[in-house]
Amino acid sequence: MPVKLSLPLDAIRAAFGEHLQENVVLANYTTAHVGGPADALLPVNTLDELEQAVSKLWELQAPFTILGSGSNILVSDAGLHGVAVLNRARNVKIDSRSIAPSVWAESGANLGHMARQVALRGLSGLEWATGIPGSVGGAVYGNAGAHGGDINHCLILAEILHPVQGRVAWTVEQMAYDYRSSLLKREHSPAVILSARLRLEPGNPAEIRTRMDTFSEHRRRTQPPGATMGSMFKNPPGDFAGRLIEAAGLKGSTIGGAEISPMHANFFVNHGTATARDIYQLIHRAQKTVADRFGIQLELEIELLGDFNGNGKG
Repeated sequence: MPVKLSLPLDAIRAAFGEHLQENVVLANYTTAHVGGPADALLPVNTLDELEQAVSKLWELQAPFTILGSGSNILVSDAGLHGVAVLNRARNVKIDSRSIAPSVWAESGANLGHMARQVALRGLSGLEWATGIPGSVGGAVYGNAGAHGGDINHCLILAEILHPVQGRVAWTVEQMAYDYRSSLLKREHSPAVILSARLRLEPGNPAEIRTRMDTFSEHRRRTQPPGATMGSMFKNPPGDFAGRLIEAAGLKGSTIGGAEISPMHANFFVNHGTATARDIYQLIHRAQKTVADRFGIQLELEIELLGDFNGNGKG
């Protein structure tokens, strides 16, 4: 087991003062509406605040987790050890006048909202992102995608804060993207994504709106409303996780207040009373049943944060 870093709480209090909130339940900050308390929560509202907070926490050797929109994660009922840095740095700048138009966004910006802003300028390239609830930072970290598009095909540069190198700009090649993965995600790098610049192209506004409306309608028709994390599992090569879970007879299965959605089996829904443990147990039920029936091991697309083995906060 990795060594758990102690939390220098007095030094953290001294560094952040009244901005620091202690013993904050994270269910209020995740799209699944589950998750126990973090030792401390630190909201940051600008890129400079994010950089200063992260740099100070590194200096104090204090464990921390960056929270964006709270999608694509499952926080344990035991909560998180350390500081949850709530990233509210959401500035967006659209360059529509260049020969090669682009959009620059801070990592806390909502990806779907940014896609709609871009479309209003008659710029194409992010239609696939409409309706995606995640943050830009999370999207860059996990190579978010839908409808045949993804970050890999539109990222120009990502600005990264590294504990040794400081601010560095990474190209799409340096991110080494794979399906719903990046070098940062695979290696659990301590680096933090500050911002990203994404490639756009001039388009026909009416055609852009039509594509986005079509994608939005498809999402409403095929994905359940309510408290979910997004897609639970990655699609295995040549197949779909939702199809496999449904074929295994698990569509509509429940544990506690959590359900494998009858609408789409790759979405797990909290109907209001679910715990992280309920969802975690459904995850294992789906993985075991699909492995037993089809010999395929479903790999999580979401990330598990905290301790799920009953040993305290992760």
